Amino acid sequence: MGSFGYGGGCGLTINGVFILTLKISEHAAVQMPMKTVASLITLVALGTWAYFGIIETQNRVTTQLEIMGKDLEMNTEFRIKWPRGQMGSLPADQEQFMMIEDLYKSVDRLNKAIEDGMHNKVNIEFLQKQVEKLLEDVEKLKDANREIHYKNGAQ
Repeated sequence: MGSFGYGGGCGLTINGVFILTLKISEHAAVQMPMKTVASLITLVALGTWAYFGIIETQNRVTTQLEIMGKDLEMNTEFRIKWPRGQMGSLPADQEQFMMIEDLYKSVDRLNKAIEDGMHNKVNIEFLQKQVEKLLEDVEKLKDANREIHYKNGAQ
């Protein structure tokens, strides 16, 4: 088994190997090349930019999903209620309904006129028969009158 120990104030020993420890305080000085500092700053900036880009994309997708859900709900409501007439009708439909109603009224008037014409036909036929009978009766009366006239000796 290995042994661990604290090698005073300077480091740590593991299995007899001395490891230097780093003392960090407010007054500690760090020397680093400027190229490394710029790379670290760039790396942090790129990481932050990528993180917020991912969050933005996630928010956009979530918003689109919510909008699509609401649209789907409204579409379902429309698809069910519109054919049943529970959502009203278009102005063009209203105009067509008014025109159809007017056509029904016109057809009713024409049917009444046709029926009246049928009654007139019956009346005309009846009156024609009456006139023919009257003409026959008048001819009989004329013939009877002629016979009376000839029988009395008048010419």
